[in-house]
Parts: sequence; structure tokens; C-alpha cells
Amino acid sequence: MNTPKPVRSAMSLAALAAAAVILSPAAMAQSKPVDTTPSKHLEVIHHPNYDKTVFMPFVPAIKIKSGKILWLAGGTALPVYHDHPHKRDQLQKYMVNDLEQQVRQAMDGIKQTVEAAGGSMKDVVHLFIFRARPRMGDIGKASFVVNEYFKPYNHKPTTTNLAVLELGEPEQLVEIQAFAVID
Repeated sequence: MNTPKPVRSAMSLAALAAAAVILSPAAMAQSKPVDTTPSKHLEVIHHPNYDKTVFMPFVPAIKIKSGKILWLAGGTALPVYHDHPHKRDQLQKYMVNDLEQQVRQAMDGIKQTVEAAGGSMKDVVHLFIFRARPRMGDIGKASFVVNEYFKPYNHKPTTTNLAVLELGEPEQLVEIQAFAVID
């Protein structure tokens, strides 16, 4: 029995799409080995006999043992370096009405800044996540995206996740501020 041509085309497109994902720069970057050794500057604090079967996207506390504190400016969906005052075309390009996308773009900027200072995401101690115009389930959506940035390092920072009335721009759904401890 012959497969109809449209199915064959769809299968070919799916194969091409899969190859594109595998060969994409993002996928190639993820294939590099990641140092999962805990940061020498930080000690994760847990309560005695805490229930390890409960999934938490953050830890209760992190003790800073050494290093220098790196305070990051609040990160948004805009590139780290962008015009001030903000330009409408930049806001419309980067601040689309998609919480997960805005969180991802903010976290990309945070990651770039931490790395520019000589650290990695495993050095991040705390995130303040401010979400505007909250809807049911947004805290989970934001936490899921944020967790993706720490998962390769087997690290969870402490977090504060807040819903606020508004942020700096009408299109802005999230702003994330971080601090890390590095050499």
C-alpha cells in the first residue's frame, strides 16, 4: 500500500524540522558539557528531615561562604542594552504578549550578564520575579522557564515571585532581578 504524497511530504518536513532543531546553535550550545559542581561560594540550606519527594523549583536558603556579590539590574524582555527612553518599535518587537517568551528573554539577558562577570548560573543566589497582569497559572509558567536555566547546573536559587499591578511599560509582563556570588 502506497502512502499518499501529502503524508510523505509532512513526514519529510517533520524530519527536516527535527534535523534543524538538532543542528541549531541553541542545541549545539546545549551539547557542551556543563560544570555541575556546586559553587564553592554557596551552601544550600535545607531543614532537617525535609520531604525530598516534594518538587520545589527553589531552595529555602543559600548561605554565602565567600566570593563577591554581583547585583544585576532588573532584566526584561528587551535586550540588556536598549534605548532610553524606550522606543515603541523595540517594545513591540521584544515585549510580545507571551509571559514565557518574556521570561526567557529576561533570563537570557541575566545569563549573559552573569557570564560577563565571570560566573555561571550556578552562582545565582536569588531571583526577584515581578509579574504584571497575573493570570491563574502564571507563577507556574514563569517558574518552569526560570528552572530551565538552572537545571543543567543541578542548581536552584532562592526566589521571590510577585504579582504586581504594573511594570515600566504597558506591554511588559515580567521583570527579573538577580544577584549572584562569584570570585
